[in-house]
Amino acid sequence: MRNPDFIVIGAGITGVRAAIELASHGQVLVLTKSRTQNSNTEFAQGGIAVALGGDDEAGLHFDDTIRAGNGLCDEKTVRTLVEEGPARIQELIDWGTPFDQEGGKLAFGREAAHTRNRIILAGGDSTGREIHRALIRKVRSLKSVHLMSESFVLDLLMKAEKCRGVSYLDEETGQVSELTAQAVLLATGGLGVLYPATTNPDIATGDGCALAFRAGASLADMEFVQFHPTVLKLPGAPPFLLSEALRGEGGRLRNANGELFMSRYHPLKDLATRDVVSRSILTECKRLKSDSVFLDATGIDSEYLQQRFPRIFQTCLEFGLDITREYIPVYPAAHYIMGGVLSDGQGRTTRPGLFAAGEVACNGVHGANRLASNSLLEGLVFGARTGRAMVGEPSRFTPEQTGSLKIDAWPVTRTTSPNTLKAAIQAIVGENLGALRSQKGLESALARLLEIPFSDHPKRSDQEINNLLSNARLVAGMALVRQESRGAHHRTDYPTRDDPLWRRRITARYDPQKEKVIYQALPINQELRPQQARGQLTIS
Repeated sequence: MRNPDFIVIGAGITGVRAAIELASHGQVLVLTKSRTQNSNTEFAQGGIAVALGGDDEAGLHFDDTIRAGNGLCDEKTVRTLVEEGPARIQELIDWGTPFDQEGGKLAFGREAAHTRNRIILAGGDSTGREIHRALIRKVRSLKSVHLMSESFVLDLLMKAEKCRGVSYLDEETGQVSELTAQAVLLATGGLGVLYPATTNPDIATGDGCALAFRAGASLADMEFVQFHPTVLKLPGAPPFLLSEALRGEGGRLRNANGELFMSRYHPLKDLATRDVVSRSILTECKRLKSDSVFLDATGIDSEYLQQRFPRIFQTCLEFGLDITREYIPVYPAAHYIMGGVLSDGQGRTTRPGLFAAGEVACNGVHGANRLASNSLLEGLVFGARTGRAMVGEPSRFTPEQTGSLKIDAWPVTRTTSPNTLKAAIQAIVGENLGALRSQKGLESALARLLEIPFSDHPKRSDQEINNLLSNARLVAGMALVRQESRGAHHRTDYPTRDDPLWRRRITARYDPQKEKVIYQALPINQELRPQQARGQLTIS
């Protein structure tokens, strides 16, 4: 397809849901750098949170989300999430998502920091896969939506600060092409590959954040990287995520001596928020000089455990571990970023024509710490809302009016291999930008990251390193600015939360004239208002 009406970058839950919304308003092209099925959505085990149970309501879901966000949630977007969530779930049911049931009704489970059973699942621990399958089936039935895989977006095409399309690499032919559209959506997911241990697939290189940053859009709250506390740690095994629902069903954490320990760290014990549990595990490992703790699921009925968590049971069994009888060695790994491209509840960014939704975006719905199983709901709700907002953009511009905005100080020719640079970046990030941070470590990390050059080679592996490097610098920079501990960001030199000084959103944008990054600390209640030029935000 040449020059569609709308371009969506990313084919996970957010991008596909937005494409469905856009389908009746023009030609939609969905670009994905890998296979259509290869997205973070496919790996989502735990489920999707929604207030549909008999003893639940949107207000309670709102309260739990706000509480988990540690004072940095945008209340308006949270209310949108919990109130529009039920309708989006009904759509999934209508489109054939086989959510698990009990007695002919939806079955609800509980995860950490939820005060009600509101987690619904599909296929036990294959929820993301089943949702994505239903969405892809739906979008393939729409003649105006076209899916194009193996297409890596290199840059956003900018003219007079407006996003007018993309340049992309066709990995099959090696050809670089340009496409224009009336609106572009970033739905590229997260940046977990920045870390040496992550639950994310190898495609999660933070491409959308880097694209937006190079285009001069504002990013926010990149310091808030959530670690999943229970990731399989076995010799030869990948960092496989063990759903929080295991603890929701009665699993308990034990230290290297086999002792239950979470009661020492939080009243909610094993069901405390992920940031608390992750730091507790790290503290316990340091105390006992061990490299992991244990998740004990042996108290859960064996037959129910296998039925409820079939993928987890089978995966552990493949590595010689029977979770019905043996403790599971676990350790925290990078999982989700709460920050991203600064946007509002309709996906508008600070660049007209450019939209962002899902994990790549920061609309304040998660604050400083995402509540478990809110991410899939976020993709559905804000994917649909952003699709509707994109329809209001003016018609597309012609190709001769476009041009890529480049950062002149960055491109150089690299001689070091991408794999070597990737390992170097991951080592720096893993050592200094993890669940525990300090001024000394952050300054050291940023200095070392600034020594690594960018590449001008239009090859996916080189450009992914550019994107990882850009994101690593932003995470380190924002973590240095935030001199407190809050949610997923914990500074050992500033160990407490400081609302008077730091109940603020940290933003960053690149100024090409000054060739520097401009950081700002905005009050959390500062509004993002759409300018007269539709699709653009201004901070007022």
